[in-house]
Amino acid sequence: MPYVGRYHENSMAVDSPQMMRIREAARDNKIAIFTGYSERAHGTLYMAQTAIGKNGEILLHRRKLKPTHVERTLFGEGDGSDLKVVDTEFGRLGGLNCWEHLQPLTKYAMYAQNEQIHVSGWPNFGCLDMVPALSHGANVFGASMVYALEGSCFVLASSQLMSDEGIKTFALADGSIPPIYNGGGGYATIFGPDSSVLSTPLPPTEEGFVTADINLDMISYAKNAADPGGHYSRPDVTQLIFNNAPQRVVIGDGKYGTEIDFPEMASAGEAAE
Repeated sequence: MPYVGRYHENSMAVDSPQMMRIREAARDNKIAIFTGYSERAHGTLYMAQTAIGKNGEILLHRRKLKPTHVERTLFGEGDGSDLKVVDTEFGRLGGLNCWEHLQPLTKYAMYAQNEQIHVSGWPNFGCLDMVPALSHGANVFGASMVYALEGSCFVLASSQLMSDEGIKTFALADGSIPPIYNGGGGYATIFGPDSSVLSTPLPPTEEGFVTADINLDMISYAKNAADPGGHYSRPDVTQLIFNNAPQRVVIGDGKYGTEIDFPEMASAGEAAE
């Protein structure tokens, strides 16, 4: 509980100045960004992911559908509208968070939208590798690789690392460090639609970049063998009922507006001021 207030304060609202700085960085450097973070929306936190285009525009914003285990003591839930794949200049883009990659129906809802590039977001594994089911090997690597193979898509998988300074942040009341925190825990891998590893690994204690050239034509070869949302499906036998409508706690008499109004960015000159 001592960390609740601090965690809320450090969680980022989608329309905050902090998010605007990230969007401006994407625009100024002509890069696309897909980031995961703790989103603060009024009094509730969500496990969120946001994709930002090379012009600083919001391409996609989503929340984890169902926080896992103890995450539910801190985070709220998303809804069906958070399972979405969007068109971008790079291809059809989507993302999931952590153990959403273990939910067969959630994954199928994404596959059926013809996802081509998937961002697989994971937490730090510096304190979890002692438990096989919670390890990097089973999750960032194993589950992400299976997602690429099942969905016939490219998967960009990454987690965050924990530094020695970060470990001190989670000291107990007496100042001691919990023995489960051993630092590191960072992993990043890029998988092809045939589940092949396309990137060079980084040490789990080092920040850095992993890169790979993506040729979307590879997807056609993978889906020629097995397209889970197409010729390799049997809708006469099994079907997914997918409610992708946003769920509102209050429904007004008139037309309900968008939940989040993304502010317009300042021009390059205004940003410099």
